[in-house]
Amino acid sequence: MIKFALWPLAVMTVLNRVFIKAVNGFITDDYKPVYNASLAFLNGRPVYTANFDSVDPHYLYPPGGTLLIAPLALIDPEKSRWCFILLNAAAILLAWYLLLRLFKYTLKSVAAPALLLAMFMSETVINTLVFTNVNGCILLAELLFLHLLLARRDLWAGAILGLSITVKPTLAPLVLVAAARGQWKVFITAIGVPVALTAIAWPLLNDPGQFFSRTLPYILETRDYFNSAIAGNAAYYGLPDALTWGIRLTMAALVAISLWILYRYYRDDELFFVTTSSGVLLTAEFLLTGLGQMYYSMMLFPFLMSVVLRNSVLRNWPAWLAIFGFMSYDKWLSDRWQSFGRNLEYLRITFGWGLLLLVVFCVLGDRYLAARREGRLPFGIDPAWMKNAPDSRDGAEEAAVAADQAEFPGSPSSPNGTAPAEEKRISVEQ
Repeated sequence: MIKFALWPLAVMTVLNRVFIKAVNGFITDDYKPVYNASLAFLNGRPVYTANFDSVDPHYLYPPGGTLLIAPLALIDPEKSRWCFILLNAAAILLAWYLLLRLFKYTLKSVAAPALLLAMFMSETVINTLVFTNVNGCILLAELLFLHLLLARRDLWAGAILGLSITVKPTLAPLVLVAAARGQWKVFITAIGVPVALTAIAWPLLNDPGQFFSRTLPYILETRDYFNSAIAGNAAYYGLPDALTWGIRLTMAALVAISLWILYRYYRDDELFFVTTSSGVLLTAEFLLTGLGQMYYSMMLFPFLMSVVLRNSVLRNWPAWLAIFGFMSYDKWLSDRWQSFGRNLEYLRITFGWGLLLLVVFCVLGDRYLAARREGRLPFGIDPAWMKNAPDSRDGAEEAAVAADQAEFPGSPSSPNGTAPAEEKRISVEQ
């Protein structure tokens, strides 16, 4: 019954986001500078000419990324933008399917429409499509990378990661997950692909050196607008440098401890380790580096989906309060309480990422301390009840339904649709 309700809601939401909201667009247009740069590349004109004194979106892709996205300018701007919207929508849908399969769900499960609806209700998917940027393709690259990494197809995993890094380095921290698992061949193609594409693009560009001398320094700066990283909000609110660095270093220490616990006690639990450690690394990247934007949170979908695992660190309400902060499309700007609403809107993403990292640290730290008190550290830090508990991928729900039907032949799946409790009551009365 839940599936009957969710599928129409999910499908209609997808259609609205892709064909109405995205096509309508918004004042923020990430696609225009990309199209103009592609057109300049195809016509042999300088590409890296953005005016960094403005707050409009700038073209920031490196030479190799310019080579990959250049075909976008082969048709007129409007149709090209529509094609790019469809490309990203298709990438997100394929990533949705791969995410289901990563956790052993099928399209027949209730998780399929629930996950699809949740994804297309989130700020990160909506604004990726409306602003028309490449994040959908980056998400697909992440899911492909995780699948290939778990299958130990290292060179292919590295190649996918390398392609995404060539366009946008968002997923670069994931090489540390491969390193922790001893899959060193990933580095060969993860580094080799961007280097090779840059070498190919270099002689074809009019001004390739300008990316390193002009654009890259701008990328490395901490800007005080459209930036939800700690450093970005600190610059906006004028916090002292010492306080800003104190917050960043404290959070970095918590991240390091969390990653150590994950590596020490969970690296053999492959799916949990890969999804949780990648989520921690990417959240730390968004929060602690010089630039973090809300729609980067799309890359956390595999981590959020790990809630279905028996030992997930997300099975608590503070985690989902944090997730609401950086995933919700709600706006908190208030006409009545303008200053409070503005601060809440600007800070909720930063606080959300920070709270999520704090939750991970507290959950893992609590498990570690409890195991040390009880002398269980040599055997892992999950308590016995957690090790034996079913998770949502074990078919426990189906087994429970089958048991119900065996005990109560008139259960909801039977033709007469009588519920087990109702069947019992009728039998007693008879």
